[in-house]
Amino acid sequence: MANTKSAIKRIRKISRQTAVNRARKSRYKNALKKMKLLIDSKKKSEALKFLPKLNSELMKIAKTGIIKKQNASRNVSRISKKINLI
Repeated sequence: MANTKSAIKRIRKISRQTAVNRARKSRYKNALKKMKLLIDSKKKSEALKFLPKLNSELMKIAKTGIIKKQNASRNVSRISKKINLI
């Protein structure tokens, strides 16, 4: 347990930041799930409309460090390939 004033403050700060990161990660995962549903149901036009939003969401998450930039790029690339195969 923290026993200095600064350590107690850091614990409060970390818990707030953890909540923010959890919310961001949830938005990212929900966006991926939505895109997967669109691809699975073969709705190419809707998937193409949603692709820029998904790309934006992934890059925001990568920028904040929740996932790595390479991970976001890889996800966008694979999803684009799947959309083109529909």
